[in-house]
Amino acid sequence: MNDRTHTLSGSLGVGPIVFMVVAAAAPLTVIAGTVPLGIAIGNGPAFPATFALSAVVLLLFAVGFCAMTPHVPTAGAFYAYVERGLGRVTGMGTAFLALATYTAVQLAVYGYIGAVVDGLVQNYGGPALPWWLWSLVAMAVVAVLGYRRIELSSRVLGVLLVAEVAIVLVFDLVVAASGGPEGPSTAFLVPAQITSGSLGVALMFAVAGFIGFEATAVFRDEARDPERTVPRATYLALVLIGVFYTVSGWAVVTAWGDAGAVAAAGEDPGGMLVTTITNALGVVGGDIAQVLLVTSLFAALLSFHNVLARYLFVLGGSGALPAACGRSHARHGSPHVGSLAQSGSALVLVAAFALAGMDPVTQVFAWMAGTATLGVLALMALTCLAVVVFFRRTRVDQRPWQTAVAPALGLAGLLVFLFLTISNFPTLIGGSPGLATAIGSVLVVFFAAGALWARRTPSASPTLEMS
Repeated sequence: MNDRTHTLSGSLGVGPIVFMVVAAAAPLTVIAGTVPLGIAIGNGPAFPATFALSAVVLLLFAVGFCAMTPHVPTAGAFYAYVERGLGRVTGMGTAFLALATYTAVQLAVYGYIGAVVDGLVQNYGGPALPWWLWSLVAMAVVAVLGYRRIELSSRVLGVLLVAEVAIVLVFDLVVAASGGPEGPSTAFLVPAQITSGSLGVALMFAVAGFIGFEATAVFRDEARDPERTVPRATYLALVLIGVFYTVSGWAVVTAWGDAGAVAAAGEDPGGMLVTTITNALGVVGGDIAQVLLVTSLFAALLSFHNVLARYLFVLGGSGALPAACGRSHARHGSPHVGSLAQSGSALVLVAAFALAGMDPVTQVFAWMAGTATLGVLALMALTCLAVVVFFRRTRVDQRPWQTAVAPALGLAGLLVFLFLTISNFPTLIGGSPGLATAIGSVLVVFFAAGALWARRTPSASPTLEMS
């Protein structure tokens, strides 16, 4: 098919892709939400070290991921790599698993942003409105931006990302200069403290903060020079996210002192960061942080919307989904049908949550974020295995570090993370073991459905080339 409506267009360089990927990680949201939880129920004041450990494992994963990028000519991300390494059936199962996983991410953020905006509006004297109204407002803006050319989304995300990172960096510098009430914290450097408490829960929370970094490959068709841009963006995004989380987590602990941070996180994990920034930068700084928390969540929504739309585009063009999903806009060069489909599915699911009377934080956010963490770890483990098998079978690249050693080490680390996540899954979603089993089963069902679909439709392939 030579029709332009079956291709995506763009000229994204390393910077715009990194902006979208880092925005998807929602750095301010992670510092505001994950860090207090990791301190409170993980390994206490040493929690920042788990970000560094997670970054190391993910960098090992990225070595093989990037080495295989030139041999994966489509923008299918995880499932494109898995199909090349482990076969069409496993690849299609991975594709459907990815759709479920990233849909869960987006639903989690829709729930959280609805609650955060409602709280912000009431804090400034506004009316108390249902959380889902604010979610729908955010959804409408995301739908408009996602429909249009990708460069517009990248510019919006760039502005929002700079703002949210800037407020945290200013806070980091102020804390570093003052040293906190007890001097700079060293807990994250002490092995005995790193392994204290519940290291498994801490690692589980930490790795969840990196969700979205692997989406660099999804923008392959819109990158200026994919074989160079995608690997560079992947490494840069991982390093930036890892350093930012580790340093900012250390600053939060230092601002309170080791014991004080554990107490503050246990008393008010949701408001700990805003309180900490207010103490360090004043009331104005705290107010700015509250507003930027909303924009951080919106940036994550827009990023994951773009990722999902491109998943649908590739699957539609390959015959794995209706062909309409594989059409791009004649003027914007965007996956507009996939974007509309993603907006529609989000609308239906958010409406279902609202009608069911679910709490936007303790149920929608907690359940969906837990599902996403489990799904992403499974996707990365499958991809890492696919990299090892692909290079061992094809011998197209015989560099041992890039094709065997680093991917094998990354796979080992990811399997440990996956085991810890499954073991602590009820804690992660804040529910019962029965609920954890039910939610985990949804991911298994989606993978099985994709694999079954591949067997029933031999012509469909997630990485089928579109010319």
